[in-house]
Amino acid sequence: MPEIEVVVAHAERTTLRLGEMFLKIDADQTRAEVEVEAMRTAPIPTPEVLWHKPPVLALAALPGTALGRLGEPSPASPAAWTAAGAAARALHEAPLPPWHSRQNSDPAARLASECSWLLANDVLPADLIVLNREIAQAALRPSTPVFIHGDLQLDHVFVDGDELTGVLDWSEAGQGDAMFDLAILTLGHPEHLDDVIAGYGSGVDLDVIRGYWSLRSLTAIQWLMEHGFDPYLPGCEIDVLKSAR
Repeated sequence: MPEIEVVVAHAERTTLRLGEMFLKIDADQTRAEVEVEAMRTAPIPTPEVLWHKPPVLALAALPGTALGRLGEPSPASPAAWTAAGAAARALHEAPLPPWHSRQNSDPAARLASECSWLLANDVLPADLIVLNREIAQAALRPSTPVFIHGDLQLDHVFVDGDELTGVLDWSEAGQGDAMFDLAILTLGHPEHLDDVIAGYGSGVDLDVIRGYWSLRSLTAIQWLMEHGFDPYLPGCEIDVLKSAR
């Protein structure tokens, strides 16, 4: 009998692994419904949905291993990163889903609020917050919406050798900015941005990607700290902000 492994656990959702099956328990059923529909329509490999009985979604494990982890060197080959870029392009060229990604919900207001919180709680030096807030402005420009994953972290992308085997965690998918996906994929791993672009092709705006690196890091710190994660770990969000200097 396989043991139960806790993959992620916090107040909003929990993911458990039991052998080759993952059980996702989510307090917000809308996220699970979005995830199921996004995986059904995405033109790239995704986990098989075994069953869905709210509040639990059961998914089959993907073959291969994650592209990497934030804060750690990626073990994946440059070709695997290029394959991830090609998969992002295929997704972004797919027909739009009828709903918007949650990542689109007033990023300017959220940025202002989170920066105020960081300053009020003395989490980061004021000059570092100001610098990264200026860089983040590039990501706030209007964009033509495409089908985005919405949370394309490198540990959500699985590869086997140089081949992409699947992408998981689609609860933030919807209409959104293509550069957001590319930025989240390469957050903390700028050394692989060229590999991703090689697979993705034309239309990449480097200033916008750098803007999203700052925007994502600034707006994630409070949530991470409140849910038991450490943005101060080497290579993670605070190091990303410091690297902008």
